[in-house]
Amino acid sequence: MRRRAIAALLAAAFLLGSCASQNEVSETESSDRNDEAIQKTEEPETSNTGTKNTGSEEVGVFDFESRSVLLNSGYTMPIMGLGTYSLDHDTCVNSVMSLLENGGRLIDTAYMYGNEEAVGEGVRRAMEEYGIDREDIFVITKIYPTQFDDPEAAIDAALEKLDLEYIDMMLLHHPGTGDIEAYQAMEKYVEAGKIRSLGLSNWYVEELTDFLPEISIMPALVQNEIHPYYQEQDVVPFIQEKGIVVQCWYPLGGRGHTKEMLSDETINEIAEAHHVSAAQVILRWDLQRGIVVIPGSSNPEHIKENLDLFSFELSEEEMQQINALDRNEKHDWY
Repeated sequence: MRRRAIAALLAAAFLLGSCASQNEVSETESSDRNDEAIQKTEEPETSNTGTKNTGSEEVGVFDFESRSVLLNSGYTMPIMGLGTYSLDHDTCVNSVMSLLENGGRLIDTAYMYGNEEAVGEGVRRAMEEYGIDREDIFVITKIYPTQFDDPEAAIDAALEKLDLEYIDMMLLHHPGTGDIEAYQAMEKYVEAGKIRSLGLSNWYVEELTDFLPEISIMPALVQNEIHPYYQEQDVVPFIQEKGIVVQCWYPLGGRGHTKEMLSDETINEIAEAHHVSAAQVILRWDLQRGIVVIPGSSNPEHIKENLDLFSFELSEEEMQQINALDRNEKHDWY
């Protein structure tokens, strides 16, 4: 497959640059945010994310009242949270605690981010300081293709670093040699209760078509690069129609592109109409497409703002205006 071949060729190059990338600022810090005042509303309601849902909610359909979505695994997941890519240890701990203090309950990390221990520390400290139950927090991590040759060791390492009793969701970071076997290993940990839900990152139509017949547990989530300049207008419905939730990384454009995106004239006109920031407009646009958002930030005020997505709603015309910005412009290699 074309993307799989690219992934195999470029994985080594990515590894060489990963250590340096951990010290880069997160996408929401790459430029000044709009000068709009942060809209102050009540803290987001939280759902019992760690308990299997036995109600009548429909899988994959966003519940804007509880601010969560029912996964095909039977668990509910918040529809907005925090990405921790490029956050060093102390920054990551503080960002996780800030998210949880302000009502957020979804955190995304990965082996390649080098901060699983920091995420675990931030979660444990927040649980103690703010009285939050573990069951109300949803933590996602990923194993990398370089770990696919011994997935059990990779999973055990993630469990040990996070130190949170179980992992709410584990993803394969992107396609690579041994990905089917790695996923099958994760399935065994689901059966053992150590992982609750499974998913994939950077899987598209071709990859999913080949991959899904080879596994037993349907992925609950696919996490891909999605933003106004790269919208995956064909890929997103393909995934959602299978009962799989879509989540976006780089929702604000990613490193080196955030400033341009937050300065986009169309997005800013919509932001001014709603008295919110450009970032909030983009994140709300994702939610109204049924896409979970995990913007990265190390700024407590930005983290709080990124959770405040329910005091306004985009009209169909505004949604179409943003849809028209699609350039099929991908900002990372996988």
